[in-house]
Amino acid sequence: GYAAEMDNPLMAHLIPSELQNKKDILFGNMEEIYHFHNRIFLRELENYVEYPELVGRCFLDQMEDFQIYEKYCQNKPRSESLWRQFSDSVFFQECQRKLDHKLSLDSYLLKPVQRITKYQLLLKEMLKYSKNCEGAEDLQEALTSILGILKAVNDSMHQIAITGYDGNLNELGKLLMQGSFSVWTDHKKGHSKVKDLARFKPMQRHLFLHEKAVLFCKKREENGEGYEKAPSYSYKHSLNMAAVGITENVKGDAKKFEIWYNAREEVYIIQAPTPEVKATWVNEIRKVLT
Repeated sequence: GYAAEMDNPLMAHLIPSELQNKKDILFGNMEEIYHFHNRIFLRELENYVEYPELVGRCFLDQMEDFQIYEKYCQNKPRSESLWRQFSDSVFFQECQRKLDHKLSLDSYLLKPVQRITKYQLLLKEMLKYSKNCEGAEDLQEALTSILGILKAVNDSMHQIAITGYDGNLNELGKLLMQGSFSVWTDHKKGHSKVKDLARFKPMQRHLFLHEKAVLFCKKREENGEGYEKAPSYSYKHSLNMAAVGITENVKGDAKKFEIWYNAREEVYIIQAPTPEVKATWVNEIRKVLT
């Protein structure tokens, strides 16, 4: 109703020039998602109509394909910003009128984002009624995998908001964790004055743990609507995981751990928001180091 009309020569005169050739930005890989559901996933699901408790298997077999949603979500901020610029153009109004839609295009562009978050709710519900029956383990595994994909989507939405990193983030390996922390530094080099100051006042830092490096960024809240309001992260520095060590417990605080660098030449005391968050990070860092 909209995408096809962007290629319709009879509608070309209604499309603002800055919007021409921007179809891929506006719709992302919506078509890829549609074909996956239409040709593959729906047909698979239909095989389980009589055996709904076995539907977990269907998710597990297709789990890799669900990663197309990550691509869609990563493009969403660009799509939204384009939509905001041209939402009141005659072209969109005309398409909406022809389709007789009550809602405008942006409501439909949000559907894939809503859909990927809905699957985990459906799987949770199914699990509730599938205790001890055949297929319960697959349902549980499918739920865990979908939650993993949601985490990856969420993490990547933060990662694309990093500014000022000189280099290619993809070269740092997979993004494993991201989150906000209070950080104190204690460096051997430098003046004792700096050291004394550093003891008291923590910096607020957003950490991104990759397989090959951990990045320290400063979070900047943006003003605006929707994705524009999403924070951006200005890159401060990074530590190569090959030279990192970790102290899991810091005296007197269950939420603190230490990351140190180059045989304790630089020490970062990191305070997580909760002991649980700390435990998850410590485990993840330990996995990378071993």
